[in-house]
Amino acid sequence: MTPPAHDRAHAAADAVPAPNPQPRKAALAGFMGSLVEYYDFFIFGTASALVFNKIFFPDISATAGTLASFATFGVAYVARPIGAVIVGHFGDRIGRQRVLVFTLVLMGMSTFLIGCLPDYRAIGTAAPIALVSLRLLQGLSAAGEQSGAGSLAVEHAGRGNRAFYASWTLSGTQGGLVVGTLV
Repeated sequence: MTPPAHDRAHAAADAVPAPNPQPRKAALAGFMGSLVEYYDFFIFGTASALVFNKIFFPDISATAGTLASFATFGVAYVARPIGAVIVGHFGDRIGRQRVLVFTLVLMGMSTFLIGCLPDYRAIGTAAPIALVSLRLLQGLSAAGEQSGAGSLAVEHAGRGNRAFYASWTLSGTQGGLVVGTLV
């Protein structure tokens, strides 16, 4: 004996899984992480153009000081491919979420310490050396966050919308640029 049609319909409705919120959460986390990460990353560019030449390179010409200041900005771009490989490796080994939290903390701490650095007049050449070192950490962090967040979003997404969810990470990067510019 088969159950009535309306009982079969209710059983089928009960068998349909509820929508999975994980892809949205992963995409939103990637967006917000990238926004914060790249806000910190891009705000440095503004500081490089406006003040770092005077604070960290005052004993050279204004032009050379500006070029040296922009070189400290560019050093993070050299560190980014290295950061993507290193952080990607650890994301595979110990988990992307842990590594993403680490990259956000690393970026925040690097940015905070750059804000606390004494100037050239206080500690001499140690000031620009510390600035470059912290900027390298920012570059490692930014690349690691970008690659890890994109991977996490893809891993949580369904087959038909992986690119859509992965795009949120890059959108966060652009959001960080916009917020950094506005500030």
